[in-house]
Amino acid sequence: MKIKNVTLKTPYILAPMAGYTDCAFRSLCSEFGCGLTTTEMVSAKGLLYGSEGSQALLYREPNEKPAAVQIFSNEPEVVRDVLQKGILDSWNIIDINMGCPMPKIVKEGMGSALMLDLPTASAVIKSAVDNSKKPVTVKFRLGFDKRNINAVDFAKMCQDSGASAICVHGRTRTQMYEGQADWEVIGQVVQAVKIPVFGNGDIQNKIQADDMMEKYGCAGVAVGRGALGKPWIFSEMLGKDIDVDTPQIIKKHFSILQKHFSEKLILLHMRKHLAYYINGVPKAKSIRHKLVTSNSLVEIFSIIDELFKK
Repeated sequence: MKIKNVTLKTPYILAPMAGYTDCAFRSLCSEFGCGLTTTEMVSAKGLLYGSEGSQALLYREPNEKPAAVQIFSNEPEVVRDVLQKGILDSWNIIDINMGCPMPKIVKEGMGSALMLDLPTASAVIKSAVDNSKKPVTVKFRLGFDKRNINAVDFAKMCQDSGASAICVHGRTRTQMYEGQADWEVIGQVVQAVKIPVFGNGDIQNKIQADDMMEKYGCAGVAVGRGALGKPWIFSEMLGKDIDVDTPQIIKKHFSILQKHFSEKLILLHMRKHLAYYINGVPKAKSIRHKLVTSNSLVEIFSIIDELFKK
């Protein structure tokens, strides 16, 4: 399938997740057949003013393609300036976050707060479309809260503003990540627009992914937490018979990060990933604390090898 002029490898794509979709994890997902990867959300203003933290989120491995960069902003002129400067020229798709539920983002009128401000949201999208030749996509939620379920109207606005595709997370902002995702509303969005719609929320396996596409008409599915600790989920969804070597995958995750970050930063960052990689493994509970508090890569690799020893 295509998003404007960008061909996706498969309809199973990786949802952006702040703190998780680092360059190494995205590379692994792409290796296992992910149709499209997306960065963690990056501040457009941070990029414009040369923030090292924002720029670090743009690290990317050669095998990660096609790939989208997700920016967040509520200032059309900032989006314009970032795109005109060419900072994001190496990415295939420009994705705009209008669904982040985190208080510090919402408080500033960004992320899911934009679902309550359609004129500003439209202006941001139009600014991206007018200042880039790349496809512009938007990720958002069902609405801000249960009294403001406006995903259908928001989707129409995105389409009218020039978006080439949208991704809908089946929860409201106030739900955060709790409760069950509502796929019915996502289906209503599909019926309301002509651009591709990707469904997101509670996708843990191929059966669920295909059900979302077949029953609700989604062009594809965005896998988020279902991929954590399991980047090979995309191969499973493609029906490939794979021999998973978890220790080697974990070590590869670390080795890619070592190209860009210090060991200290990597150890801090990888604690949350490690918790997912070892989830459900026998004996994992007994060594979890030691694993996530280790101050040495050598020690972590030794623990991992022992944990997964057959």
